[in-house]
Amino acid sequence: MKHSMLFVIIALLCCSFGQKQQTWLALGDSITYLNEHPDETGNRITKGYMTLVTEERQHMRYINQGYNGWTAVRIAEQIDNLELEKADFYTIFLGTNDWWAGLPLGSIADYQNNTGAATTSGSFRIIADKLKQLNPDADIVLITPMQRADFVYIKDFKNNAWGSYKPNRNGQTLEQFADTIRAISREAGFKVVDLYHHPKLKLEKLVKFKWLKEPASGEYRKYRYPAYTEVAFNPETDEYPYPEAAIDMTYDGLHPSDKGYRVIARELLFTLP
Repeated sequence: MKHSMLFVIIALLCCSFGQKQQTWLALGDSITYLNEHPDETGNRITKGYMTLVTEERQHMRYINQGYNGWTAVRIAEQIDNLELEKADFYTIFLGTNDWWAGLPLGSIADYQNNTGAATTSGSFRIIADKLKQLNPDADIVLITPMQRADFVYIKDFKNNAWGSYKPNRNGQTLEQFADTIRAISREAGFKVVDLYHHPKLKLEKLVKFKWLKEPASGEYRKYRYPAYTEVAFNPETDEYPYPEAAIDMTYDGLHPSDKGYRVIARELLFTLP
């Protein structure tokens, strides 16, 4: 019995020491950036999706290349200045800021024909080509934008945006961005994590309610989706519309909570090698 137990222990040790260390570079916007900056969420999160994944994959280290507020277009324009490293795996989690900024989405043809950073689709080609240049053998995973409730930044109420239930200023829907990213993954042979259509990340699950003044009485009350889309929020005078009790898959309508990050991490654990 003692010999058998010793053999099992030695086998486990050999497996753990023999597993090759791997590097994962996560390229993204604030949803990626916040992994290292919980203070910028009012400490409403504790662990981002990269931390959660690498806790499970202890042979993997991550590099956080999240840029707060950046679009895919801006990253493509700055791609040679970002000091991206060679990695075994890359994830690209972009698009929601392109949508809100009203940047042209373009089409799969912009990706195919490498038309440049004038569109989000063309920008994805620039980004993908750079990553393949760094490591032609690396796996690349695209992550679509999540759906969005009405966003209000916890540290600046004037920084706010409506949700993905309606188009942006130029008539583009966030779903169009997500679907184009999926089309790019098929064209390029990349894996994709489709968060936009994830059943646990539907609009009605992003926040439990929005804390707003009732127009007639001026009294605060809880409004659930879609009722809150018809009630105005005044950043000059109103209370923060997402108290802690409102947190569900996001803590502010846009950025994942711990619960939301766990959903993202779980999908990546199924997808990353």
